[in-house]
Amino acid sequence: AMDMTMAVHRATGAMLHEGITASEVRAFIDKAHRKVGASGSFFCIVLFGKGTSYPHGVNYEQRLEKDDWVLIDTGCKLHGYHSDITRTYAFGTATEEQEQFWQHERDLQQAAFDAARVGKTCESVDDAVRAKLKELGLKADYQLPGVPHRTGHGIGMDLHEWPYLVGGDKTKLAPGMCFSNEPMVINPEKFGVRLEDHFYMSEEGAFWFTEPSRSVDDPFNLL
Repeated sequence: AMDMTMAVHRATGAMLHEGITASEVRAFIDKAHRKVGASGSFFCIVLFGKGTSYPHGVNYEQRLEKDDWVLIDTGCKLHGYHSDITRTYAFGTATEEQEQFWQHERDLQQAAFDAARVGKTCESVDDAVRAKLKELGLKADYQLPGVPHRTGHGIGMDLHEWPYLVGGDKTKLAPGMCFSNEPMVINPEKFGVRLEDHFYMSEEGAFWFTEPSRSVDDPFNLL
């Protein structure tokens, strides 16, 4: 399921053009999920420009413009299991500030992954993100500019399921658990960056389902 949605993300990045609406992109993504073998998109968030600073979307139509910042979060179901992947990138040229925040997000995502070890608590993974935020000079306590929500959620037969990578969740990580890793750093009223990949726990540690983005210029690892 994750591989299918990753293929859809790559196809979507290649079809974007100036003037396309967010609803047109969502329709394309639904058709693309069907083409790779799913029953369509289970959900889909498409955001442009300042809209990317709102984690779960906006209530108005958006139209893509040159050099817009783009955030797409989507997934499907396969044999009852969910995918859920987010990519953020520039449709054109990113500003220096956007590049900086993109790298912050990737560093936060890596900090969470590195902290995920069997026997550690779920909240310890979120704590690692908060510590990294301080190191980056951003607000660490669920405030802005920074990461205003949990680091990740459990995933499987439900899209969002217990336990969560969030402060206060003292569930111990165990083999077989699967989580999203999506801190999402927000620069309020300007833009947001969410990079979402998932990992599963094994006795040897955490392993990615999909390879995280390598750079803001190569969000789909194609270069």
